[in-house]
Amino acid sequence: MQNITSSAALKDAIQLLEVEQEIKGQLLKKQLYIAYESLKPLNLLKHTLKEITSSPYMIDNISGGVMGLVSGFLSRKIFVGASGNLIRKLIGSFLQFGVTNVVAQNSSVIRSVGQAIFHHFFRKKNQTL
Repeated sequence: MQNITSSAALKDAIQLLEVEQEIKGQLLKKQLYIAYESLKPLNLLKHTLKEITSSPYMIDNISGGVMGLVSGFLSRKIFVGASGNLIRKLIGSFLQFGVTNVVAQNSSVIRSVGQAIFHHFFRKKNQTL
């Protein structure tokens, strides 16, 4: 900044600095409001869900895990049933763990096979005349 020698130049410099301070103050208030809004729990949850659903890799991982958990649970229910036998329940828990891991690790292969079977049975028959 240059040296100010007259009172008129000093008043002009002060006014410029006051205007600059007002603009910076308004920008700071806007940034503070944006930060406040982004830290609300609902907005954090929305942002996280948006990131998860926008990533196909994350969707594949989540769907594979869900498929594994569901298939493991169902296999245990089918094996154990309403039995009160302790050994059968223990084997059912090991079966559930194994099925869950296998299905979760190979979910893409299982999904591909399922889609192929679905298309095989439900495709429209081509009629050749």
